[in-house]
Amino acid sequence: MVQPLFLEPVFQERIWGGKALKDQFGYEIPSNHTGECWAISAHPNGPSVVKNGAFAGKTLIELWDQNRELFGGYQTKVFPLLTKILDANTDLSVQVHPNDEYANEYENGELGKTECWYIIDCKEGAELIYGHNARTKEELNNMIEDEEWSKLLRRVPVKPGDFFYVPSGTIHALCEGTLVLETQQSSDTTYRVYDYDRTDDKGNKRELHLEKAIDVSTVPHTDANLHIETASVPGADITSFAKEEYFSVYKWDIHGQATFTQDKAFQLFSVLDGDGSMVVDGQAYPVHKGDHFILPAGTGEFTLEGNVSFIVSHP
Repeated sequence: MVQPLFLEPVFQERIWGGKALKDQFGYEIPSNHTGECWAISAHPNGPSVVKNGAFAGKTLIELWDQNRELFGGYQTKVFPLLTKILDANTDLSVQVHPNDEYANEYENGELGKTECWYIIDCKEGAELIYGHNARTKEELNNMIEDEEWSKLLRRVPVKPGDFFYVPSGTIHALCEGTLVLETQQSSDTTYRVYDYDRTDDKGNKRELHLEKAIDVSTVPHTDANLHIETASVPGADITSFAKEEYFSVYKWDIHGQATFTQDKAFQLFSVLDGDGSMVVDGQAYPVHKGDHFILPAGTGEFTLEGNVSFIVSHP
């Protein structure tokens, strides 16, 4: 019998992290500087472990390597996606990510990092950095050298429910007071452009990667052209945020009961809010805010019940 694979999140402490992951989702976090919940991860820097069923105790890396049939025989060397929840208690560094070709050449075969953000919650007046105002690489280089940050960086106001697509090459940063669900390529490569001259508890600044950052930045910046649409089906509203090269991302709002068919190689689910259940092959699995799971290949028809909201993705 095909079962959903519920996963144990992995927590990462960060200089900019806080305790929103505990306050909002009830997670047991390692400290009040916890920045990231790696919710669905087969990255070696923080692999998820299966909590239920025949594969309990196995990491997602092991499943990908040994049980590829669960993923429809999907043909990539590594599990392609990574789902995170990020608590930007203070500003993240201004950064940029490489594409696949650059990361493969300069980062030991790592994937590039195209990502997207769903704003779960944010403080009043919150914003993020998305893109820049330089017209040429030379101008980008000069503005960075001269530390003309207010002139260079584009700041965008945000509110809960907003969605941003962040392709590799986009200069960006989450800013103070935002809680975000991130769907990304399975990569941990980040080039820091600016870190507000912060120091750690030993007085050391974090490393910048200016040469690589300028190398990979898209100049001039162009905004992603998204076509966000919501469709109603019996028992649910389905919002399509992105159908892009590396992933498709949706929000499913269930109110009552809705039946679907899992016809993808596999699908990733994160419970944003509410409680309910998923019924597969007559077996009911409770789902609660903060749960994360994978629906494997061959799941077929399944039913979601309750008042519950998910972010759903697939490669």
